[in-house]
Amino acid sequence: MNYATQHHIGHYRSPSANHANPTAPTIRWIRRLATEAKECQRNTKRQVESRADSYATDGFLKSAFLPKLQKTESVQAGRKSAKMESDFYKSLSQLAQHYGIEPMPSRQCGYPYNIALALDDIELQLRNNVRDWEQIHLIQDSEKTFLTSEERYSTGSTLYYIPILPLYRLSKNPKRKQVAELLQSVCAYLYHITDVPYYRQENSYLFWIYEMVTEWVACDDENEDTATYLAEITQAQWIGDNMERKIFNHQNLSRFRERLDKFKSKDSFDHDCFLLASEAFALYEQYPDIAFYRNAQPHTVAEEDDFENIVLMYKYVSFCAEAKGLLFQTLFDSVNNELQEYGLMQEPIIEKRFNGATVTCDTLDFENRLFSLIEELIYVLNSF
Repeated sequence: MNYATQHHIGHYRSPSANHANPTAPTIRWIRRLATEAKECQRNTKRQVESRADSYATDGFLKSAFLPKLQKTESVQAGRKSAKMESDFYKSLSQLAQHYGIEPMPSRQCGYPYNIALALDDIELQLRNNVRDWEQIHLIQDSEKTFLTSEERYSTGSTLYYIPILPLYRLSKNPKRKQVAELLQSVCAYLYHITDVPYYRQENSYLFWIYEMVTEWVACDDENEDTATYLAEITQAQWIGDNMERKIFNHQNLSRFRERLDKFKSKDSFDHDCFLLASEAFALYEQYPDIAFYRNAQPHTVAEEDDFENIVLMYKYVSFCAEAKGLLFQTLFDSVNNELQEYGLMQEPIIEKRFNGATVTCDTLDFENRLFSLIEELIYVLNSF
């Protein structure tokens, strides 16, 4: 996976006890996993442009070619009834009204080609006009035929691990008192409201990973890296507990607006932190009780037996101790290796059903803004 500005997640294998390199690689602070999730994303690259030889006729360029019937093969196997066709166009009309788009005329093409043509057209329009749109499905059950639309925020196989030690160092700098308080308010919002896990909480995923790495170090024979590991582990534990008490203080939320109003930027770093905190406060006001995992779903339909094969969101969104050093590199390698073994991944997904019932007006605006905020926070903290 990736690490938020540059630690991306892919998926992970069982942790191995291999030691990390003496120094962590230079990264933007968001890590991408070694490989992407096994589910492939859409290819957004355009085909290489080509042209016919100059002496070739260009008459065929003026012709429009109808789409292939691939998407209606399963439909053709069902009953070819007027009801099915009527249901489809009612659903298509509801979908078009919801997204504010205009379907192309297709009824005159005749069944089932009219449905193939309409689907091809509507997919193209959704792809070009609807942020986060992922895919459309034609559903045929025992009662009716209707369309469903899936919107997905792609996390890009990223580890959104927010380092807390840089915030501690910032709080100890007398020249950065105001900005440290602002960022504490941001972290308090993520901790209390969006429910981002904290690595010192015993029920968190990273608590287990840190404990596992600590056991490795304790069980291994001493070497030149042992003292460094032990010092980083002690620091991660002590500072982590100390900073959690500060972030837990609800004054960070009750005084959030006051801190913004009184803040005065002295340099570009202050200015970046102010913009970051302003966006966090705007999210806090607009979504005062929304958790980051509110729309978490596997990217594909999962059976009950698949539950243990899913990368849950709390595994790749969390506070961590530090984003550099031997301890973090070993932790990252462990997470990365383990997640590689998972076949499915939870991401923010909304499914909308156009079957005549009221359609949800939910969007992924919150997720788009929240994950961008976390990326920026990780970058800012690691820039200090």
